Amino acid sequence: MTIMKTSQLNFIFTMTEGGRTTWPSAMIRKRVIDRCLIRQHRSTVWERCTSYPALKQIHASMVVKGFNSDPSALRELIFASSMIISGAIKYAHQVFDEITDPDIFMWNTVIRGSAQSPDAKKALLYYGRMDERGVAADRYTFPFLIKACTKLGWVRTGHVVHGRVMKSGFEESCFVRNTLIHFHANCGDLGVAKMLFEGSDEREVVAWSALTAGYARRGRLGEARSLFDAMPVKDLVSWNVMITGYANRGEMVEARKLFDVVPERDVVSWNAMISGYVHSECYKEGLEMFEEMCRAGEKPDDVTMLCLLHACASLGELDVGRRLHLLIIEMFGRNISILLSNALIDMYGKSGCISKALEVFYRMKERDLSSWNSILCGFAFHGHAEESIDMFKRMLCLKVRPDSITFVAVLIACSHAGRVEEGRGYFNMMQSKYTIEPNIKHFGCMVDMYGRAGLLNEALQLIETMHIKPNCIIWRTLLGACKVYGNVEMGKLANEQLLGLRQDHSGDYVLLSNIYASHGEWNGAEDVRKSMDDSGTIKERGYSLVEGDEAAFMQFLFDAKCDPQ
Repeated sequence: MTIMKTSQLNFIFTMTEGGRTTWPSAMIRKRVIDRCLIRQHRSTVWERCTSYPALKQIHASMVVKGFNSDPSALRELIFASSMIISGAIKYAHQVFDEITDPDIFMWNTVIRGSAQSPDAKKALLYYGRMDERGVAADRYTFPFLIKACTKLGWVRTGHVVHGRVMKSGFEESCFVRNTLIHFHANCGDLGVAKMLFEGSDEREVVAWSALTAGYARRGRLGEARSLFDAMPVKDLVSWNVMITGYANRGEMVEARKLFDVVPERDVVSWNAMISGYVHSECYKEGLEMFEEMCRAGEKPDDVTMLCLLHACASLGELDVGRRLHLLIIEMFGRNISILLSNALIDMYGKSGCISKALEVFYRMKERDLSSWNSILCGFAFHGHAEESIDMFKRMLCLKVRPDSITFVAVLIACSHAGRVEEGRGYFNMMQSKYTIEPNIKHFGCMVDMYGRAGLLNEALQLIETMHIKPNCIIWRTLLGACKVYGNVEMGKLANEQLLGLRQDHSGDYVLLSNIYASHGEWNGAEDVRKSMDDSGTIKERGYSLVEGDEAAFMQFLFDAKCDPQ
């Protein structure tokens, strides 16, 4: 392990590293409580300091008496603002910067609080300042730094911290070693994690769970299962790791087997199963699992609700979605998170209940781009083209920068409203002003827009000049427009391209045959039917071509919200 100089370390600490490794939303989120800062019994004054106003009041009293005169009170102030009062970490930083000579407890506390905050890189920056002042780190300092690196996904910086651990002689500390195993298993080097694990005489359940989770995260479920089976003592975290690992791979049978025998369950266990079913498109099973969860007396959380709303949106279960909405209000009041609000808008939008989607949208205290995209798509896909375009213009006026998904929605709206020139303008704006390269869905929208307006030559010209190879949806959209406007020759061209891409779709043959028939070219229609028979393609009984093609195209565009590429 290479040990770097302080100047090099500080440089790395101020860098922004990429390649962050994340774990799915249903994964373990419970934090093991750090029992590493030994403190004296808190006085009654500090035990009552549980709110931001109380903290500021005590701080003011300390300033009057001489802010730096009582080290014990300073420790309590830093601990309360860093660890006790939610959202007060910035205040802790301001307070800490006024302390003339902080001791190691104060340094460790502010580093610890920073590591657990949304801005975890502050932990590394404070360690850099601590190192510059010549304050020696102890065995409690490094675990917080390693946790910050893990949270940020800063692999190189984590390796540097590991080097500092080795240089300082703290690698044998059980707490430090377990944190290093977790870091390397999560986003570092699995080989190093395994070496640390095997080199330990005392292997705590935390180390077993961390290494097992590391293998599961990398998709190496066989090795993860071997470790899990070999664990002398299995805690709930270990069970959740394996259940989640199988669920994320879509192996729901194996996940269910473990779930059924786990000694105890928490909300993470239930979320892993619900999320697994939903992401495997077993939406009804996910909803049924939620019913089991409620019967078992387990309270859902925001992750549960997100998964269930996605299931309702996919199934079109508006009634269930409404009941979930009421439950969300009961759980969170009107302080519903942006993520949950966006999921509600998406669910109502896909179910065609635009009024409720708008109600949720306007109740949001803050909105992100997904909020706008969800409401735009809801309008566009359910025939509210004018409203969608107006909402897009309002979004631009508010300086919200659109993305590729936004333009899919607005192009659909322009297509349905017959606003060809405006749609063409937005298509050009997407590229010239926002430097967004059009993908297959944008081209599909443009072909559909030209086809609806009868501009078949423009549609074909666009297809022929696309930098992406047109797919079946593109050609089928053109073929449908050829039927509407009776363009036999272009219909034949589109059909030939379709047959070259996919030989077994009966609708393509039937649509071309109908184009011939609508113009009284019965020989051509018969030839197409004969070609379909010769190829062995069988038309499904009861198949509605127009509705089927429309549904396929709309589903293709709806998927843009999940897959913008």
